[in-house]
Amino acid sequence: MSFSGEIKEELSTQLSGGRHCRVAELAAILAGNGKVGIDEEDRLSLEVQTENLCLARKYYILLKKTFKTEAAVTIHKNAYLQKNKVYSLLVADHEKARRILTAVEVLDDDGRIRERPERNQLALLHRECCRRAYIRGVFLASGSVSDPKRSYHLELVCPREDRAEVLRGILDGMGFSARVIPRKKSYVVYLKEGEQIREFLGCIGANKHLLAMENVRILKEMRNNLNRKVNCETANLGKTVSAAVRQIEDIRYIEERKGLNCLAPGLRQVAELRLSYPDASLKELGEMLMPPVGKSGVNHRLRKISETAGRLRGEG
Repeated sequence: MSFSGEIKEELSTQLSGGRHCRVAELAAILAGNGKVGIDEEDRLSLEVQTENLCLARKYYILLKKTFKTEAAVTIHKNAYLQKNKVYSLLVADHEKARRILTAVEVLDDDGRIRERPERNQLALLHRECCRRAYIRGVFLASGSVSDPKRSYHLELVCPREDRAEVLRGILDGMGFSARVIPRKKSYVVYLKEGEQIREFLGCIGANKHLLAMENVRILKEMRNNLNRKVNCETANLGKTVSAAVRQIEDIRYIEERKGLNCLAPGLRQVAELRLSYPDASLKELGEMLMPPVGKSGVNHRLRKISETAGRLRGEG
Protein backbone atom coordinates (compact mmCIF):
# COMPACT_ATOMS: atom_id res chain seq x y z
CA MET A 1 0.00 0.00 0.00
CA SER A 2 1.22 3.50 -0.84
CA PHE A 3 1.99 6.12 1.81
CA SER A 4 -1.22 7.96 0.81
CA GLY A 5 -3.21 4.73 1.08
CA GLU A 6 -1.85 4.09 4.55
CA ILE A 7 -2.87 7.58 5.66
CA LYS A 8 -6.39 7.11 4.30
CA GLU A 9 -6.59 3.77 6.08
CA GLU A 10 -5.74 5.55 9.32
CA LEU A 11 -8.29 8.31 8.69
CA SER A 12 -11.07 5.87 7.75
CA THR A 13 -11.21 4.53 11.32
CA GLN A 14 -11.67 7.96 12.92
CA LEU A 15 -15.09 9.46 13.64
CA SER A 16 -15.71 12.95 14.97
CA GLY A 17 -17.85 13.17 18.08
CA GLY A 18 -19.73 16.31 17.01
CA ARG A 19 -22.46 16.10 14.39
CA HIS A 20 -21.34 19.43 12.93
CA CYS A 21 -17.88 17.96 12.21
CA ARG A 22 -19.35 14.86 10.58
CA VAL A 23 -21.54 17.05 8.35
CA ALA A 24 -18.48 19.09 7.34
CA GLU A 25 -16.55 15.94 6.45
CA LEU A 26 -19.52 14.60 4.47
CA ALA A 27 -19.75 17.91 2.62
CA ALA A 28 -16.14 17.58 1.50
CA ILE A 29 -16.56 13.97 0.39
CA LEU A 30 -19.74 14.73 -1.57
CA ALA A 31 -18.14 17.79 -3.18
CA GLY A 32 -15.43 15.54 -4.57
CA ASN A 33 -17.28 12.29 -5.26
CA GLY A 34 -21.02 12.87 -4.92
CA LYS A 35 -23.51 12.63 -7.77
CA VAL A 36 -27.06 13.89 -7.42
CA GLY A 37 -29.76 12.14 -9.45
CA ILE A 38 -33.22 13.54 -10.32
CA ASP A 39 -35.85 11.25 -11.87
CA GLU A 40 -38.86 12.18 -14.00
CA GLU A 41 -40.90 12.89 -10.87
CA ASP A 42 -38.22 15.24 -9.50
CA ARG A 43 -37.26 12.77 -6.84
CA LEU A 44 -33.69 12.98 -5.60
CA SER A 45 -31.08 10.28 -5.16
CA LEU A 46 -27.48 10.55 -4.00
CA GLU A 47 -24.57 8.36 -5.09
CA VAL A 48 -20.88 8.19 -4.33
CA GLN A 49 -18.57 6.12 -6.53
CA THR A 50 -14.96 5.43 -5.63
CA GLU A 51 -12.19 2.89 -6.08
CA ASN A 52 -10.95 3.73 -2.60
CA LEU A 53 -12.29 1.25 -0.05
CA CYS A 54 -11.22 3.53 2.82
CA LEU A 55 -13.33 6.38 1.44
CA ALA A 56 -16.30 4.09 0.81
CA ARG A 57 -16.14 2.75 4.37
CA LYS A 58 -15.80 6.20 5.92
CA TYR A 59 -18.69 7.62 3.88
CA TYR A 60 -20.94 4.69 4.81
CA ILE A 61 -20.18 5.14 8.52
CA LEU A 62 -20.69 8.92 8.37
CA LEU A 63 -24.11 8.50 6.75
CA LYS A 64 -25.18 5.95 9.31
CA LYS A 65 -23.95 7.86 12.37
CA THR A 66 -25.03 11.33 11.22
CA PHE A 67 -28.30 10.75 9.35
CA LYS A 68 -29.29 7.24 10.49
CA THR A 69 -29.15 6.32 6.81
CA GLU A 70 -27.59 3.25 5.21
CA ALA A 71 -26.42 3.50 1.62
CA ALA A 72 -26.98 0.54 -0.70
CA VAL A 73 -23.52 -0.76 -1.64
CA THR A 74 -22.68 -2.39 -4.96
CA ILE A 75 -19.28 -3.40 -6.30
CA HIS A 76 -18.25 -3.72 -9.93
CA LYS A 77 -15.10 -3.73 -12.06
CA ASN A 78 -13.63 -0.56 -13.50
CA ALA A 79 -14.63 -0.36 -17.17
CA TYR A 80 -11.06 0.48 -18.20
CA LEU A 81 -8.97 -1.25 -15.52
CA GLN A 82 -10.75 -4.53 -14.98
CA LYS A 83 -8.60 -5.44 -11.96
CA ASN A 84 -9.82 -2.34 -10.04
CA LYS A 85 -13.02 -2.50 -8.00
CA VAL A 86 -15.46 0.41 -7.98
CA TYR A 87 -17.62 0.86 -4.89
CA SER A 88 -20.99 2.50 -5.43
CA LEU A 89 -22.97 3.78 -2.42
CA LEU A 90 -26.51 4.87 -3.28
CA VAL A 91 -29.15 6.65 -1.21
CA ALA A 92 -32.24 6.17 -3.38
CA ASP A 93 -34.84 7.48 -0.91
CA HIS A 94 -35.88 11.02 -1.89
CA GLU A 95 -36.44 12.35 1.64
CA LYS A 96 -33.17 10.94 2.97
CA ALA A 97 -31.22 12.28 0.01
CA ARG A 98 -32.89 15.69 0.37
CA ARG A 99 -32.07 15.84 4.09
CA ILE A 100 -28.42 15.01 3.47
CA LEU A 101 -28.05 17.44 0.55
CA THR A 102 -29.70 20.25 2.50
CA ALA A 103 -27.41 19.69 5.48
CA VAL A 104 -24.26 19.88 3.31
CA GLU A 105 -25.51 23.05 1.52
CA VAL A 106 -25.92 21.40 -1.90
CA LEU A 107 -29.64 22.32 -1.91
CA ASP A 108 -30.78 25.90 -1.40
CA ASP A 109 -33.73 26.97 0.77
CA ASP A 110 -36.15 26.26 -2.09
CA GLY A 111 -34.82 22.73 -2.56
CA ARG A 112 -32.96 23.56 -5.78
CA ILE A 113 -29.46 22.20 -6.45
CA ARG A 114 -26.84 24.91 -6.12
CA GLU A 115 -24.65 25.26 -9.20
CA ARG A 116 -21.57 26.11 -7.09
CA PRO A 117 -22.14 25.00 -3.48
CA GLU A 118 -18.53 25.51 -2.36
CA ARG A 119 -18.94 29.03 -1.01
CA ASN A 120 -22.20 28.16 0.77
CA GLN A 121 -20.42 25.27 2.48
CA LEU A 122 -18.13 27.79 4.18
CA ALA A 123 -21.06 28.35 6.55
CA LEU A 124 -20.38 24.84 7.89
CA LEU A 125 -16.79 25.73 8.82
CA HIS A 126 -17.08 28.35 11.57
CA ARG A 127 -15.45 26.04 14.11
CA GLU A 128 -11.79 25.00 13.90
CA CYS A 129 -12.76 21.36 14.45
CA CYS A 130 -15.13 21.52 11.47
CA ARG A 131 -12.43 22.97 9.22
CA ARG A 132 -10.14 20.10 10.22
CA ALA A 133 -12.91 17.59 9.48
CA TYR A 134 -13.61 19.23 6.12
CA ILE A 135 -10.01 19.03 4.85
CA ARG A 136 -9.84 15.47 6.20
CA GLY A 137 -12.80 14.68 3.94
CA VAL A 138 -11.13 16.45 1.02
CA PHE A 139 -7.96 14.40 1.49
CA LEU A 140 -9.92 11.15 1.71
CA ALA A 141 -11.80 12.01 -1.48
CA SER A 142 -9.05 13.45 -3.66
CA GLY A 143 -5.78 13.79 -1.77
CA SER A 144 -2.37 12.23 -2.10
CA VAL A 145 1.04 12.69 -0.51
CA SER A 146 4.40 11.44 -1.69
CA ASP A 147 6.52 9.04 0.34
CA PRO A 148 8.67 11.34 2.56
CA LYS A 149 11.67 9.08 1.98
CA ARG A 150 11.74 10.37 -1.60
CA SER A 151 10.25 13.89 -1.59
CA TYR A 152 7.74 16.24 0.04
CA HIS A 153 4.59 16.88 -1.96
CA LEU A 154 0.91 16.87 -0.96
CA GLU A 155 -1.94 17.64 -3.33
CA LEU A 156 -5.71 17.86 -3.35
CA VAL A 157 -7.36 17.53 -6.76
CA CYS A 158 -10.43 19.65 -7.59
CA PRO A 159 -12.64 19.44 -10.69
CA ARG A 160 -13.04 23.22 -11.01
CA GLU A 161 -10.92 26.29 -10.41
CA ASP A 162 -13.47 27.99 -8.16
CA ARG A 163 -13.56 24.98 -5.83
CA ALA A 164 -9.75 24.90 -5.77
CA GLU A 165 -9.62 28.59 -4.82
CA VAL A 166 -12.17 28.11 -2.03
CA LEU A 167 -10.13 25.21 -0.68
CA ARG A 168 -6.93 27.23 -0.93
CA GLY A 169 -8.61 30.01 1.03
CA ILE A 170 -9.64 27.57 3.77
CA LEU A 171 -6.09 26.24 4.02
CA ASP A 172 -4.60 29.75 4.03
CA GLY A 173 -6.93 30.66 6.89
CA MET A 174 -5.56 27.68 8.82
CA GLY A 175 -1.96 28.85 8.36
CA PHE A 176 -0.98 26.79 5.30
CA SER A 177 0.76 28.30 2.27
CA ALA A 178 -1.19 26.44 -0.40
CA ARG A 179 -0.89 27.01 -4.14
CA VAL A 180 -3.12 26.14 -7.10
CA ILE A 181 -2.03 24.89 -10.52
CA PRO A 182 -4.09 23.61 -13.47
CA ARG A 183 -3.54 19.99 -14.53
CA LYS A 184 -5.31 18.65 -17.61
CA LYS A 185 -9.05 19.00 -16.83
CA SER A 186 -8.66 19.63 -13.09
CA TYR A 187 -7.00 21.99 -10.62
CA VAL A 188 -4.53 20.93 -7.94
CA VAL A 189 -4.12 22.56 -4.53
CA TYR A 190 -0.71 21.58 -3.23
CA LEU A 191 1.85 21.92 -0.44
CA LYS A 192 5.56 21.25 -0.96
CA GLU A 193 7.31 22.07 2.32
CA GLY A 194 7.91 19.15 4.66
CA GLU A 195 6.96 21.15 7.76
CA GLN A 196 3.65 22.26 6.18
CA ILE A 197 2.81 18.68 5.18
CA ARG A 198 3.56 17.42 8.69
CA GLU A 199 1.27 20.12 10.11
CA PHE A 200 -1.43 19.14 7.59
CA LEU A 201 -1.28 15.48 8.66
CA GLY A 202 -1.52 16.50 12.30
CA CYS A 203 -4.46 18.77 11.46
CA ILE A 204 -6.50 15.98 9.83
CA GLY A 205 -5.66 13.49 12.59
CA ALA A 206 -3.11 11.29 10.77
CA ASN A 207 -0.89 11.26 13.85
CA LYS A 208 0.66 7.85 13.17
CA HIS A 209 1.95 8.98 9.78
CA LEU A 210 2.91 12.39 11.16
CA LEU A 211 5.32 10.55 13.48
CA ALA A 212 6.53 8.42 10.56
CA MET A 213 7.32 11.60 8.60
CA GLU A 214 9.09 13.09 11.60
CA ASN A 215 11.25 9.97 11.92
CA VAL A 216 12.19 10.24 8.24
CA ARG A 217 13.02 13.93 8.71
CA ILE A 218 15.30 13.17 11.67
CA LEU A 219 17.09 10.42 9.76
CA LYS A 220 17.54 12.71 6.74
CA GLU A 221 18.89 15.48 8.97
CA MET A 222 21.33 13.11 10.66
CA ARG A 223 22.47 11.77 7.29
CA ASN A 224 22.90 15.30 5.89
CA ASN A 225 24.87 16.40 8.95
CA LEU A 226 27.11 13.36 8.64
CA ASN A 227 27.64 14.02 4.92
CA ARG A 228 28.50 17.66 5.63
CA LYS A 229 30.98 16.62 8.30
CA VAL A 230 32.60 14.02 6.03
CA ASN A 231 32.75 16.51 3.14
CA CYS A 232 34.29 19.14 5.41
CA GLU A 233 36.88 16.71 6.76
CA THR A 234 37.64 15.49 3.24
CA ALA A 235 38.10 19.07 2.03
CA ASN A 236 40.38 19.87 4.98
CA LEU A 237 42.38 16.71 4.36
CA GLY A 238 42.72 17.66 0.70
CA LYS A 239 44.01 21.10 1.67
CA THR A 240 46.48 19.56 4.13
CA VAL A 241 47.79 17.10 1.53
CA SER A 242 48.11 19.82 -1.12
CA ALA A 243 49.98 22.07 1.32
CA ALA A 244 52.33 19.23 2.30
CA VAL A 245 53.09 18.48 -1.37
CA ARG A 246 53.99 22.14 -2.01
CA GLN A 247 56.11 22.26 1.12
CA ILE A 248 58.07 19.15 0.08
CA GLU A 249 58.55 20.55 -3.44
CA ASP A 250 60.00 23.76 -1.95
CA ILE A 251 62.28 21.86 0.42
CA ARG A 252 63.54 19.57 -2.38
CA TYR A 253 64.21 22.60 -4.55
CA ILE A 254 66.25 24.31 -1.80
CA GLU A 255 68.10 21.04 -1.16
CA GLU A 256 69.01 20.69 -4.85
CA ARG A 257 70.02 24.33 -5.34
CA LYS A 258 71.92 25.22 -2.17
CA GLY A 259 71.44 22.38 0.34
CA LEU A 260 69.42 22.53 3.53
CA ASN A 261 72.43 23.87 5.46
CA CYS A 262 71.64 27.26 3.96
CA LEU A 263 68.58 27.38 6.19
CA ALA A 264 68.60 28.62 9.78
CA PRO A 265 68.73 25.73 12.31
CA GLY A 266 65.08 26.04 13.23
CA LEU A 267 63.96 26.05 9.59
CA ARG A 268 66.30 23.19 8.68
CA GLN A 269 64.88 21.06 11.52
CA VAL A 270 61.31 21.59 10.26
CA ALA A 271 62.37 20.92 6.65
CA GLU A 272 64.02 17.61 7.57
CA LEU A 273 60.98 16.50 9.59
CA ARG A 274 58.63 17.37 6.72
CA LEU A 275 60.70 15.24 4.34
CA SER A 276 60.74 12.36 6.82
CA TYR A 277 57.03 12.62 7.68
CA PRO A 278 55.19 13.87 4.56
CA ASP A 279 51.75 12.91 5.94
CA ALA A 280 52.17 14.48 9.39
CA SER A 281 49.98 17.43 10.39
CA LEU A 282 51.46 20.74 11.53
CA LYS A 283 50.59 19.86 15.10
CA GLU A 284 52.37 16.50 14.83
CA LEU A 285 55.45 18.12 13.29
CA GLY A 286 55.54 20.66 16.10
CA GLU A 287 55.45 17.93 18.74
CA MET A 288 58.51 16.25 17.13
CA LEU A 289 60.63 19.40 17.34
CA MET A 290 63.08 19.93 20.18
CA PRO A 291 61.87 21.89 21.97
CA PRO A 292 58.24 21.36 20.80
CA VAL A 293 56.62 24.19 18.82
CA GLY A 294 52.94 25.00 18.37
CA LYS A 295 51.00 24.65 15.13
CA SER A 296 51.28 28.35 14.29
CA GLY A 297 55.04 28.25 14.91
CA VAL A 298 55.50 25.34 12.51
CA ASN A 299 53.31 27.09 9.91
CA HIS A 300 55.46 30.24 10.27
CA ARG A 301 58.66 28.28 9.65
CA LEU A 302 57.24 26.52 6.62
CA ARG A 303 56.22 29.89 5.17
CA LYS A 304 59.80 31.11 5.63
CA ILE A 305 61.04 27.99 3.79
CA SER A 306 58.56 28.68 0.97
CA GLU A 307 59.78 32.28 0.72
CA THR A 308 63.38 31.05 0.50
CA ALA A 309 62.44 28.64 -2.31
CA GLY A 310 60.64 31.49 -4.08
CA ARG A 311 63.70 33.72 -3.94
CA LEU A 312 65.89 30.92 -5.31
CA ARG A 313 63.47 30.35 -8.18
CA GLY A 314 63.55 34.06 -8.91
CA GLU A 315 67.33 34.01 -9.01
CA GLY A 316 67.26 31.06 -11.42
